[in-house]
Amino acid sequence: MGKAMYIGQKATVQKVAGTADQLGRVRQTISIQRLLEWAFADECASVDFEDAGTLAAGYGMIGNAGLMADYGALGCRVSGGGRSLPDPDADLVAAAVAVLPEGCGGRRMAVQIAELARARRVPDAMVGAQSRCIPVGTRQNMHGNWGLTESLGTAVDTSGRKVKRIDVRWCPVTYTLTADKIGRARRNYLQWWSALMEVRSTFKIYNNLSRWQVSDVMPERAPWKKVLPNK
Repeated sequence: MGKAMYIGQKATVQKVAGTADQLGRVRQTISIQRLLEWAFADECASVDFEDAGTLAAGYGMIGNAGLMADYGALGCRVSGGGRSLPDPDADLVAAAVAVLPEGCGGRRMAVQIAELARARRVPDAMVGAQSRCIPVGTRQNMHGNWGLTESLGTAVDTSGRKVKRIDVRWCPVTYTLTADKIGRARRNYLQWWSALMEVRSTFKIYNNLSRWQVSDVMPERAPWKKVLPNK
């Protein structure tokens, strides 16, 4: 997956006055990225691929509240201790992430989204990265740093009056970043971005969150396009 990059200070959800919808819910507007951070970082929700909620219509209508109701119907009591359960909306967010289609990365991307949201980060898109060719080894003298060379053998120069033998040398090089590595990182970023759009569309279609209204705001789609490569 590569390292992640920090994109700002810890996100805090600012409480603002909302407008009641047709069901009487007063909800706050939030971006999909901030919603994920709230669910996984603040509410400590977790992606459970075996949870029945991830198989329900509407991406997880069965959350912790539904499980507690099932326990009650069976005459069971939920044992205490540990920590409080996540908010029901956080359960719905985790369930929606758990059922990401394979075209958006499937379970691998679901795990990555949850991990990045907990850290309030985005995938490393290698913004400003540039492939550079450098010597494998260097040496320093009074004239500066020089690449280490190796002998290829001896060449014979017969162009002059005397025959000269010349030591032919070459400098082994390597690349700090390959174009393939940069490309993989950016393809992963684009797939993460597409997965967030998929989850955002889910909540805009089903409109099943009680506390939040998901906005159209998305992270930058290709942040590397506005940054000049490092020299």
